[in-house]
Amino acid sequence: NSASDHSSKDYPVDLVAQNGRKMWVGHPHPEVDVAVLMINAAMLKQELRKYAFFQSDAHVFATDQLKSEGVSEGDGVFVLGFPMGMVNPERQYVICRVGIVARIRDLMDGKATDYLVDATVFPGNSGGPVILRPELVSLAGTKATNKASLIGIVKSYVPYHDVAASQQTRRARIVFEENSGLAAVEPVDHIRTTIELAMKRLKNRLAQAKWKAKRHASVT
Repeated sequence: NSASDHSSKDYPVDLVAQNGRKMWVGHPHPEVDVAVLMINAAMLKQELRKYAFFQSDAHVFATDQLKSEGVSEGDGVFVLGFPMGMVNPERQYVICRVGIVARIRDLMDGKATDYLVDATVFPGNSGGPVILRPELVSLAGTKATNKASLIGIVKSYVPYHDVAASQQTRRARIVFEENSGLAAVEPVDHIRTTIELAMKRLKNRLAQAKWKAKRHASVT
């Protein structure tokens, strides 16, 4: 969105460089659906475009902090996103949904790489922030959290499959897939790991470019 008028603008993003190298960095674990793509914030600022971000040292809860803060099933969340084609695209205002943490103990026990929230998501919500909702009250035996913090990003909705079978052969003929209303969420830990990997690769590439430039200067 523009900071000076009511317009918005889409920016095309190259995912592969001219030399065939990927412009993005993915998490090394095959079950983790997180990727990092660097943007030119200075260019956005120069074009008077609004942008914001979550500070990793102030606005986020990783898994260890979720444990220490007593986050558990039933705690409220906000799910932000831009479901495709649902609203007027002339102004890029986020759609906010509310939900609750549905199951998170598997993640805290190290038995899963993601966790579940009860919130309806659609195509276009993937990668959207999941924010812990501040609350003054809590369920009995749990702790109330009064700070809004990023606790992950939407991975996908969890489908429910129903099978229609033939009455004569009893064989499955049609499989219906429905949105169960549950969504899988990647925790902040995976975002941090991927960012660190991206920064490491960037530093290595800058070092290689510097070494090549120095070598070229010494030869000439």
